Amino acid sequence: MALARRFPGALAMALARPFPGALAMALRAGGRGARLGSEPRDAGDSPRHRDLREALRKIIDKEINPFVDKWEEEGQFPAHKVFKILGQAGFLGVDKPTEYGGMGLDFSYNIAVAEELGNIRCGGIPMAIGVQAGMATPALTRFGSHELKKQFLIPTIAGDFVACLGISEPGAGSDVANTKACVCLSHDSGINDLLRTKVHDIKTTAVRKGDEYVINGAKMWITSGSQADWMCLLANTSEGPPHRNKSLMCLPMNLPGIHVAKKIDKLGMRSSDTAQIFFEDVRVPCKNVIGEEGKGFTYQMLQFQEERLWGVATALTQMETIIQETIEYTRQRKVFGQPVLHNQSVHFRLAELATELELLRSLLHRAVALYVEGNDVTKFASMAKLKAGRLTREVTDSCLQFWGGMGFTSEVLVSRFYSIL
Repeated sequence: MALARRFPGALAMALARPFPGALAMALRAGGRGARLGSEPRDAGDSPRHRDLREALRKIIDKEINPFVDKWEEEGQFPAHKVFKILGQAGFLGVDKPTEYGGMGLDFSYNIAVAEELGNIRCGGIPMAIGVQAGMATPALTRFGSHELKKQFLIPTIAGDFVACLGISEPGAGSDVANTKACVCLSHDSGINDLLRTKVHDIKTTAVRKGDEYVINGAKMWITSGSQADWMCLLANTSEGPPHRNKSLMCLPMNLPGIHVAKKIDKLGMRSSDTAQIFFEDVRVPCKNVIGEEGKGFTYQMLQFQEERLWGVATALTQMETIIQETIEYTRQRKVFGQPVLHNQSVHFRLAELATELELLRSLLHRAVALYVEGNDVTKFASMAKLKAGRLTREVTDSCLQFWGGMGFTSEVLVSRFYSIL
């Protein structure tokens, strides 16, 4: 029963089988001191992390990968259906408090989940899951009122709600401090989002009238935007300094005046819908503000370390898959009477890429271990993100060359990842 409460659904079943020695005692003991993740970690690769990954892998193999090609072609996956399956198994709230339906584990288990999500044979679905579990909800979890958590966090963790993050606008990028979106208390101004833009580029406005904000404007590049039930929206609430004038709020997507203008047709990440959304006199209660007014920038920046490490973890598995499938293909493909893999230049290049991959994995797990212990890992998270971005391009480009003409088709995984990594 203790396991069932701590690990809902399929995960409880996976963790209920016999464990050896101290692990079995720890799982039966209960209480904060014996919970998963409280013991020293070996870079997130303990038996407990592996059991978590194994449970998720079963869902991926049964409920996701068999349908990926269809969803990629259609340009959208059924987020409510997939998130409900993941939510029932506990994977949308691994590090969230148990009182709101989460598992209450530490961040290293989030990274184990992120790594396993890299086994999904596309990029869009892992990205959408990352938004659901690690981008739209952290600030709400840390700073939101109990009522907001009951209204938005609990159903999001359960997979009943699809969440999105309202950041970008047309012409706006990822420089949070330069965001000029405003939610004014008594006069027109503008709401915006977090991405690279100049002050004058922001068009969205939100004006406080009584106990409500009235929102007008547009958002762009919103992952899961056409299917979302609510949006975590960043807005300026004063004309003050850019680091102290922003607030976050929970915005139900069924309010009058919200229009999903279009689902953007993308080169890659096709199974994840990306929307442009317009707001026309949308009214949202002032009580929907997360935490303190004016602290939105701070709240958003706090989770950047986690977001970067999550993205690196998923990319690691994707790169590992590309390298392994390329090794198998070049072992089978023959040129001039021998396998391509027997060519030293091919062999050496794949060995170099695999080495770089393991070095990145070491950096990731070092950063995660430090973060779990309460350290600021902004430097290491930024390093890992930088290295991952460059290495994914290097891996996909190099491996694609070894596939010959097949690499130019959409029938192999390496070409799909070449378009997104």
